[in-house]
Amino acid sequence: MYDFIAASQNLPFTVALGVMLGLALLEVLLLLLGGSLFGFFDGATADGPEIDMDAAADGLEIDTDGTSVPTLDRILGWFAIGRVPLMVVVVAFLTSFGLLGLILQSVWSGISGFLLPTSLAIIPALIGGASITRWTAVGLARLIPSTETSAVSTNSFVGRVATITLGSARLGQPAQAKLQDQHGQTHYVMVEPDRQGITFEQGSRVLLVARARGVFRAIKNKNNALID
Repeated sequence: MYDFIAASQNLPFTVALGVMLGLALLEVLLLLLGGSLFGFFDGATADGPEIDMDAAADGLEIDTDGTSVPTLDRILGWFAIGRVPLMVVVVAFLTSFGLLGLILQSVWSGISGFLLPTSLAIIPALIGGASITRWTAVGLARLIPSTETSAVSTNSFVGRVATITLGSARLGQPAQAKLQDQHGQTHYVMVEPDRQGITFEQGSRVLLVARARGVFRAIKNKNNALID
């Protein structure tokens, strides 16, 4: 069994499953520390332009100026990214790709007595993994319809109070923080002070005052009337 899993022809599939397990362990560790890898990447997907994911998945032109949805947005829409967390899609793809590849190699080896070359085995595993990932994401999106109706732009986080959850934030060295939007949903963002000489330790409550290149600038929250 070990020789089969460790075979060079199966390397892409074992690596994919290894990365998936690593992400799961990292998420557990971050949750124990008060952070979330899933939550952070989910918030990061909102940094780009907002599009109608259903229309993008169908390949429809939705822009008001008559231009079509960019290819990348079509791909994101096809995988329902924006309706379900990005990391859920990543984990689903790594898992399905890795398992399908190993199953294919196992079946082929049982029939022929040898493993397929990686270049041949990887093609059906990619196609099958992508299809399973889409079905999984679309199914989850139907179970959590509130994700679509309560989606917000990260630009709306300016003016909200966040709590540093992981690390110490300094100018040029952002730390992870969490906040709640107007719908009560929790988001994870990267935060740094708005000027030199200030440090926000873990547990500090800060007021987000600006955003640049995906990082929020913040000041100390001195108004107890402001809550996150």
